[in-house]
Amino acid sequence: MTIQKINWLAIAALSVACGDLGGDASGTAGAETTDTPPNTTGTNPNTSDTPPSPDGSGGGTTTAPGDTTAAPPDPGPPPIDFDLGIIPDAPEFCTPGDGEVEASYIWIANSTQSTISKIDTVSMIEEGRYLTRQDQNGSPSRTSVSLTGNVVVANRNGGITKFYANHDDCNDSNGNGVIDTANDATWQSWGNEECMAWHTPMVYASQRPVAWTQGEFDTAACSTINEKIWTSGANGNAIEVLLVDGDTGVVEDTIPIPGVSANFYGIYGAAVDSEGNFWGSQLGSGSLVRVNLQSLAVDTWPMAGSGYGMTVDQDGFVWTCSSTASRFDPVTETWQTAQVGGSGGCMADATGTLWLASNPVVGINTTTLAVEHQFNVPQGSHGVSIDFEGNVWAVSLFGTDAYRIDPDTGQFDTFTGLVSPYTYSDMTGFALSNVGGGGAPSG
Repeated sequence: MTIQKINWLAIAALSVACGDLGGDASGTAGAETTDTPPNTTGTNPNTSDTPPSPDGSGGGTTTAPGDTTAAPPDPGPPPIDFDLGIIPDAPEFCTPGDGEVEASYIWIANSTQSTISKIDTVSMIEEGRYLTRQDQNGSPSRTSVSLTGNVVVANRNGGITKFYANHDDCNDSNGNGVIDTANDATWQSWGNEECMAWHTPMVYASQRPVAWTQGEFDTAACSTINEKIWTSGANGNAIEVLLVDGDTGVVEDTIPIPGVSANFYGIYGAAVDSEGNFWGSQLGSGSLVRVNLQSLAVDTWPMAGSGYGMTVDQDGFVWTCSSTASRFDPVTETWQTAQVGGSGGCMADATGTLWLASNPVVGINTTTLAVEHQFNVPQGSHGVSIDFEGNVWAVSLFGTDAYRIDPDTGQFDTFTGLVSPYTYSDMTGFALSNVGGGGAPSG
């Protein structure tokens, strides 16, 4: 479903201008098998006329001297009826997010199954499961969601794959008049899934990170365009960062990362800042890497603490997370580190809390680095993400569950039916939206 929104501030300004014309304007401003949907537990919300006279007194007919019969005053232009939802003869207004997918999803990789699950974050229903590589040996892990709601997944064993969230964007490739796509935990065979946008094979011993850029908002088209994807792979001791066209999957640039030892895994986690620049960190100790989106210039810094997951928050600080939370300031090029007891991924919410996966799930103050929340979940967690309702999602490590946690109370709902999940990247697209620079989120 798509919608067209109206900028009511612009309407208000236009209605004031119309009032000056002399007329009266009125109106109101799954399961672990391939054929059974997963179960959920917990409570889940469903949830012409003549121009005006030079003195500004209004339009009308002048009377000749001695003429005793004056024409009736001109009523002015017809009123604008705002109940119509449009402004006659006025320009169309739109804002980032208009006309895009309205639902909010979390995309979780089922690593040993070589699939990803598309789960509605409100209903907690799985609305699709998709193969990530033809040989079903991709071992997917990181997923990233664009501002237009689409997802790209990186396979550890090489290659990235994009899927559309909105069925209106999918391609009826066999011409049967319907979109053949997964609607639950039962996936389509490779080549028959019509919501797969593209797959780009890549040959790397290790390919972990993937992250969308914000793209650019085209006001005339009322849509986001020119979205790019960052990914990185390692072979031997060499690391490459790649910039990929989000529409076609074509690799546009390949950037070698000199002076950084791959240690097999290469770049382990990645995110973007408000300018769409790539930030990547390594597993354990190693380097923090930045690649500039415009110039492709590479900068590196030694990491201050142990790394596993990583993220960029709304203030532009870069975080590496494991048993420590380490905050890097790109302006001063300095670190602050705190022992917090995490064990996996991390993501900042909109209220100044950084959430770290572990058991318990830990929430720390992004300013003081003090631990402020600790919430236990049954299977523990290795990945964490934030949805657009502000809930914290914790994904188990090689288990079956993902938990939607209320950050105020610690109460949680459980989604079950995953197969060896291992995802701790920007699974919802919230992190991309939270850093700014690209407009409002849409999915």
